[in-house]
Amino acid sequence: MTNLDPYSLAEQASNELAKETGVVNHDVALVLGSGWASASDEIGVISAEVEMAKLTGFPAPTVLGHRNLIRSIKVGGKNVLVFGGRAHLYEGHSVDTVVHGVRVAVSAGCRSIILTNAAGGLNPDWSVGQPVIISDQLNLMGNSPMVGPPPPEGKAIRFVDLTEAYSLRLRQLAKEVDPTLPDGIYAGLLGGAFETPAEIRMFAKMGADLVGMSTVLETIAARHLGVDVLGISLVTNQAAGMSEENLDHEDVLAAAEDAGPRMMSLLAGILERL
Repeated sequence: MTNLDPYSLAEQASNELAKETGVVNHDVALVLGSGWASASDEIGVISAEVEMAKLTGFPAPTVLGHRNLIRSIKVGGKNVLVFGGRAHLYEGHSVDTVVHGVRVAVSAGCRSIILTNAAGGLNPDWSVGQPVIISDQLNLMGNSPMVGPPPPEGKAIRFVDLTEAYSLRLRQLAKEVDPTLPDGIYAGLLGGAFETPAEIRMFAKMGADLVGMSTVLETIAARHLGVDVLGISLVTNQAAGMSEENLDHEDVLAAAEDAGPRMMSLLAGILERL
């Protein structure tokens, strides 16, 4: 539908967003994972709302627990851009579509991005409903936003340093809000199906504490553009083979809903301190 490169496409969408919301510059972006949507309902004053799919480059989310909605909210004098859903590779989208929201947020002025997700937990000490700060990641999706034509002139080269993919400063800030938060390594997988017990055993040996189907590509795209990232996983189920229960997406959403008040308090506390 367009010949624009993905960065120009993001700039076009951010201009549309500014027109729709009346907010020219945002400070922080918050991307909500499966079941997290309600956690943002009362963390600030809603300035404006726009349907995500109304903006250039955004498909309407198809996954249960995601909203086709972007909000501009005020939190402690800051303009926060809240994405009620995201695109995934397993939906058939391209990598550029998956990371489009992050690139739009950066084009809209955001210098920090909070990425949330629902995840399977590999640590037996973590119960369902436990939020975990992502300390590092394993990109097991077989793709990257740095694959393809080189970034256009004016953007950093593709070889982004991921030594500190997740900002130590933001992780410390989150623990000021809740000192009990554990750290974990998140393995991002293509998805479309939950993992097998054999795969979970393999991922555990690789160092993974959490498994999910998002976040890692967005983190790479954000770091490439020089933005600090905070990742928060909500353990919504024990990973395959860790319990006798079968895995079901509706159970994931139910666990996220039950944890909603805690998540809302955590996100509000973090945003107020940024």
